[in-house]
Amino acid sequence: MAAQDKPSLRGEMRFNEPLARYTTWRVGGPARQLYRPADSADLLQFLATLPAGEPLLWLGLGSNLLIRDGGFSGTVIATQGRLDGMELVSATELRVEAGVSCAQVARFAARQGLCGVEFLTGIPGTFGGALAMNAGAFGGETWTHVTAVETVDRTGKLHKRLPTEFKVGYRQVERPAEEWFLAATLRLEAGDVSESQRQIRALLERRNSSQPIGQPSCGSVFRNPPGDHAARLIEAAGLKGTVIGGAQVSEKHANFIINRGDATAMDIEAMIQQVRKQVQAASGVELITEVHIVGEAEERL
Repeated sequence: MAAQDKPSLRGEMRFNEPLARYTTWRVGGPARQLYRPADSADLLQFLATLPAGEPLLWLGLGSNLLIRDGGFSGTVIATQGRLDGMELVSATELRVEAGVSCAQVARFAARQGLCGVEFLTGIPGTFGGALAMNAGAFGGETWTHVTAVETVDRTGKLHKRLPTEFKVGYRQVERPAEEWFLAATLRLEAGDVSESQRQIRALLERRNSSQPIGQPSCGSVFRNPPGDHAARLIEAAGLKGTVIGGAQVSEKHANFIINRGDATAMDIEAMIQQVRKQVQAASGVELITEVHIVGEAEERL
């Protein structure tokens, strides 16, 4: 339903909204309220209406995220399909808003004869999520190409920042407190349209052959430890195919946990903990999660 209590806003507000439909794992309890902004200007106006201490969760395609069964007792801002602007700002620079899917960025750049971000086609999330975690695939990383960043704080104030103002590492980015990514500018290289499109097709084929595409998952669950691969360690610990409730370690790629159709967030979180425990026992390596776990556990009588 429309945000009737805030008539000047143009977005869509929903209350007690089930979040399972917004996540790629297809699990998660309800949000107290969920707002889908009409555009970035509407988002800034909406943020200015929120109480100072309101818990916020930014949600793109819902990959790389586990929302517990008790849901989220705050405000969820759903950006996918809403903050979807993308434009050339120079011959080799592309400005992308947070709600654009990573695959769309790769395809758009290729059509413009720009290369360097073909790897984004293998990332099942939005560009905002890619900025937040320095997402990477097939040897490429998001922040390698970032030249300017736009963030918004919880009061609705827009900030324009340089990449040097962020601490960027492997699958992690430290940003100013209480600021979230709104858009960024990427500097790319001139390339060949047909060659970039060929690379994108090859990367998609590689992903489809090695990952459990078509089964609900979040993407890779764990970061690769230095000099090794999480999938190899999980498989070596004998965990491929392991089942807890409706959650299963994928038999196709051990760093994926799939929802077999009836999994709860509790099942998946229990599987994550079991994998970490058994891998550490088998190899001495403590796996670190890529996936972010948020929300409250469901209360059980």
